[in-house]
Amino acid sequence: MKRINEFINSFQNAFSASVIPVALIVAIIVYKFIMGDPSNFQGNDPENSPIPGNYLGVIYKGGFIVPILMCLLLTVITFSIERFLTIKKASGKLNVLKFVKHIKNMLNRNQIDDAIQACEAQKGSVASVVRSALIKYQNIEPDNTMTKEQKLLAIQKDVEEATSLELPSMEENLVILATISSIATLMGLLGTVLGMIRAFAAMANAGAPDSVALATGISEALINTAFGIGTAAIAVIMYNFYTSKIDKLIYSIDEAGFTIVQTYAANH
Repeated sequence: MKRINEFINSFQNAFSASVIPVALIVAIIVYKFIMGDPSNFQGNDPENSPIPGNYLGVIYKGGFIVPILMCLLLTVITFSIERFLTIKKASGKLNVLKFVKHIKNMLNRNQIDDAIQACEAQKGSVASVVRSALIKYQNIEPDNTMTKEQKLLAIQKDVEEATSLELPSMEENLVILATISSIATLMGLLGTVLGMIRAFAAMANAGAPDSVALATGISEALINTAFGIGTAAIAVIMYNFYTSKIDKLIYSIDEAGFTIVQTYAANH
């Protein structure tokens, strides 16, 4: 079991480390060969303006910042799916609230063994923490060398330790979503500023003002801002969504741990 857990942890670390490089490679390929396809531009030349209504060509004109923003978007999507699967697994097979209520009912009837079996059937982080506390409950119950207060503290400590072991796996990679929510907007603004510089520089070199060319340059520059804000918005939504999910799981763990302690206090 230990080797299996080590293999899973190694796989998760390798997966997390490879997501961004792979996403960047995919983004560059899409940018270069799909968005930059000559058929998207007038005269089949990427140096010319995009064909009217061709959004792939318009996005391509956003410049080298576009594949970076695409990389960030792909990273957000990938880690959002990964967090969904991880938190779903941490919740267990049944609804967490129903599971905790079921455990509380069994504890009120002093059915400790049945509660442990229910945790084994439920699986997930919540069930793992509750199971650890219930086993601690059973182990210290016949111990006559400890006072009642010491036993209660031992159960509480076991719940806290088990929770601290499960929490990192639930919160893993959320920091990446939080970071991208800030970086994506800044990268979008950077792309827009660089695009505006190119547009006005081209106007200055042309010698005569051309409102059409200026409007085209500005619209191409603003692609980066739109892309960046959209990516940041998705990252913020996903981060807040999964944070609230984790908070609910932690609350369920705390509630179950409190019930175990109260049951022991009431029965002894």
